[in-house]
Amino acid sequence: MKTLHKYLVRQVLASLLLTVGVFTFVLLLGNVLREILTLLVSGHASLGTLVQAIGLLIPFVWVFALPMGLLTAMLLVFGRFSADHELTAARASGISLLSLITPVLLLSLLCCSVSALINMELGPQCRVAYVNLIFKVKGELLNAQLPEGRYIRDFPGYIFYTEKNRGGRLQNVTIITLPKDATNNATTTITAPRGLLEVDAPNKQYILHLSDARSVTTGSRVAISSSPELTLNFDMNNATNKNYKPRISDLTFWQLRDELADLEGKIGLPPANATNSAALRAQLAAARNQRKDLTEPIRVELNRQVAFSFACFGFTLVGIPLGIRVHRRETNIGVAIALGLVLIYYCFVLTGQALSARPEFAPHLIVWLPNFLFQAVGAVLLWRANRGI
Repeated sequence: MKTLHKYLVRQVLASLLLTVGVFTFVLLLGNVLREILTLLVSGHASLGTLVQAIGLLIPFVWVFALPMGLLTAMLLVFGRFSADHELTAARASGISLLSLITPVLLLSLLCCSVSALINMELGPQCRVAYVNLIFKVKGELLNAQLPEGRYIRDFPGYIFYTEKNRGGRLQNVTIITLPKDATNNATTTITAPRGLLEVDAPNKQYILHLSDARSVTTGSRVAISSSPELTLNFDMNNATNKNYKPRISDLTFWQLRDELADLEGKIGLPPANATNSAALRAQLAAARNQRKDLTEPIRVELNRQVAFSFACFGFTLVGIPLGIRVHRRETNIGVAIALGLVLIYYCFVLTGQALSARPEFAPHLIVWLPNFLFQAVGAVLLWRANRGI
């Protein structure tokens, strides 16, 4: 029995490493071709930046590659195991299928733990770090796009001029702020002998530090001022002095918990016993519904991260009996079945996310449905396979 257990575990691990590697490569390819390779070919990103970006993307794509790879590995290993009549030989020796696959089921639970770590912590952190890296590279590209001796109008509401630009170190800087509307014709001209342009990747801002700045405002009246140090922020989205916050899908599990608690704290509700009239009770119900509308996207993402962590176990329960039933050695058959099952699983998840603005449909529970479905179907198929039905 121990020999068979070691044999199966080795086969599953070898196939798992191969399939996860293939799916990781495929999922990485789309991101690299879309963002990194363009910057690399244009000469604005170095090979080291490319390697760093790929390293940050790998944990993020493992969120999807690990369950897909495990399902494919189960279909391939047990398809070959059945096609080579090894399962028949094991049964002839008095070994049941359930006792044979016990180590494989334990391996799938271990994969669930790894998947939980990636889903709830490592993946979102690496995704945010990757976005910051890309923004920093584009910020360095901005330095190259601020040629000296020219008037730059890339920032709405500003005209920018610098006499020299040496990697973000500027000399003889002139900034002209244009009127915001027709009712206000005031124009401010800021000049400084020296300046430094930096990239604040976490907040998605370009920061311009000016030394010995002098500003002159003209319009209905003239105002002159000077400052030894002046800092100006230029937001990536053409808005100034706004802090960037990652998307909900880029937050870790604990950050989502804090965000949910903070949001619920800001939308306080009076206690139910404080409402004595029907009108007040109706207002309380409306306030509760409004709070659900605002907090439901966070609840959906919280449940998605946890539910997604159990996908490995459900895929294992389904993959083992399906691999035995298919009874084929061909790799393409296993991959095709795996992609079909993954598509079904992710359709439920995407449906829950799409309904995140409709709390009356309980979308935070919909993301759990594929787990229950796959585990129930897998348990039935496994029971039938164990009895040889």
